[in-house]
Amino acid sequence: MNLLSHRSRRLIGLVLASSLLAAACGSSEADSTDADSAGAETPAAPTALNLGAIPDQDPEILARNYGLVADYLSQELEMDVTFQPVTEYDAAVTQFRVGDLDLVWFGGLTGVQARLQVDGARAISQRDIDAEFTTVFIAGTDTGIEPFDTVAGLSTIAGRTLTFGSDSSTSGRLMPQSFLSQAGVALEDLEGEPGFSGSHDATIELVSAGTYEVGALNSQVWAARLEEGAVDTSKVQVIFETPTYYDYHWVARPELGDDLIARIQGALEGLDPSVPEEAVILEFFGAASFVETVDANYADIEAVARDIGKIEG
Repeated sequence: MNLLSHRSRRLIGLVLASSLLAAACGSSEADSTDADSAGAETPAAPTALNLGAIPDQDPEILARNYGLVADYLSQELEMDVTFQPVTEYDAAVTQFRVGDLDLVWFGGLTGVQARLQVDGARAISQRDIDAEFTTVFIAGTDTGIEPFDTVAGLSTIAGRTLTFGSDSSTSGRLMPQSFLSQAGVALEDLEGEPGFSGSHDATIELVSAGTYEVGALNSQVWAARLEEGAVDTSKVQVIFETPTYYDYHWVARPELGDDLIARIQGALEGLDPSVPEEAVILEFFGAASFVETVDANYADIEAVARDIGKIEG
């Protein structure tokens, strides 16, 4: 009887030990699964940022000034920020889509294109001037085209040679084409195929040289080049400035997270014109300040882009 009791106690002990071991393993696996799930839901915040911008001006100007932006953000965010130049508008969108660029200064059109390709990406900041941006149409002074004040006046460009900027530029192609359409001018009504200079600076150069009679470009770049004395006004003049529209803005990838994006917004909005190093950055952007923006501000840009076939689907 005592022997049976001893064996029973040993058997019960083994069963209890096995049960406890199984429970412990199950708990460990559950904890591991929970940890993995938590990690998937809350990815680690990035420790560095790759900054990009559409190549809408001379590459040397962009490299110098976006280098200053990267240095400023590095200091304010206390993390490495590097400017990664691109040579084409479409390349900026592609590199943002694949994650090579985290934060990009886009035009209205490229910003919309980028957000449509990256779920959760969003517009976060724009300049004070971007809520009321404009395009200028310029013409050679020897063309005989007189300045005009209404969109309807663009009808005088029918039968003329014209160059846009980049094919994906908002102020240098998308909106100019939209306003031409409002005036009843289709691209087929121009003399020959429209040109695509690649940048606003190049548009000024081509019209000044007489390669094209008319050009369309970013009004802020035009004003900046005039102020620098880089435009020969005996050869080229503004013939029309368009109505206003939303344009340039910063777009951030979702992986940056709400906290870092808020800090980026704070840094951009905190640029102080009374601080010489920060005043240089604002001067480059042609702005007095940066302000918060939202995706909905570019709904009209998206509608125009779909209308002329720059966004499909």
